[in-house]
Amino acid sequence: MTSIRRELRQFGLSPRKGMGQHFLVDRRVLERILRTAEVRPDEVVLEVGPGLGELTLGLARLARRVICVELDSGLAEVLKQKVKGLSNVDILIEDILKTDFEALFLRFQRPLKVVANLPYQISTPLLFRFMESRHLFSDLTLMLQREVVERLVAPPGGKPYGALSVLIQSVSEPSLRFVVRPSAFFPPPKVESAVVRILWKERTILDRVGEEWFRRVVRASFGYRRKTLLNALKRSDLLPSGSIEPRLKAIGIDPGRRPETLTLEEFALLAEGLRGPEKSIEKGPGNDYLKGDLNPRR
Repeated sequence: MTSIRRELRQFGLSPRKGMGQHFLVDRRVLERILRTAEVRPDEVVLEVGPGLGELTLGLARLARRVICVELDSGLAEVLKQKVKGLSNVDILIEDILKTDFEALFLRFQRPLKVVANLPYQISTPLLFRFMESRHLFSDLTLMLQREVVERLVAPPGGKPYGALSVLIQSVSEPSLRFVVRPSAFFPPPKVESAVVRILWKERTILDRVGEEWFRRVVRASFGYRRKTLLNALKRSDLLPSGSIEPRLKAIGIDPGRRPETLTLEEFALLAEGLRGPEKSIEKGPGNDYLKGDLNPRR
């Protein structure tokens, strides 16, 4: 691997703290990322924040095409020089949070595989963008702050388990593949990183609940982390506060439970129950309204 320090000096560049730039300098980590991503020769890869292109060069050897999105114009110019002889690498100088994923999908007529070392400050909003547009992506292999990855894969009951855990796990199977020490980067970050592989589920609980409503219920449930589920929901704008406790009891969820103790299936039941018509509450647990019309009241 080329000396990152030497390259930066050569081109008159330095890591930009405001953009969360930490360049991977450990060849072993790079090779593990490539193995984890399982890139096939027919795939189109989207790389976010390629930096000086060490991972880009590895991806270009494996994939049909690599689309690099880099916000830093100085780094993008260096990258253009490094991949000048490669016909299968495209460089887009833009903000990944504004990139038109649909246009890329239509251009190549196939889902994109994402492989990226994400800047910490945009990791969560970008994860939600990928999730919301998941039909455009085959799978994701991401290096993130270790704490974020632990939240993605957390089971119910623990401190890391929260809205991000529920929403990601409702549509995918995230798995923590390996931890990366700060010494693998220049400059070294103050926290550990980890690589996560995210594979989409073919069928999800959202098929019966409705994605937007499910998100609203999950976010409302975790809106007041130290509150009981009942108190958190009462403080939301989902329903009149007086109607929430009867609905929780009707679907068999103790109003005094903490949100972090609910499983994915229980959150699905919760979303169904809160969306059901008022008159169904009197029917008791296991009622017809869980199977009936799930359209929101207008």
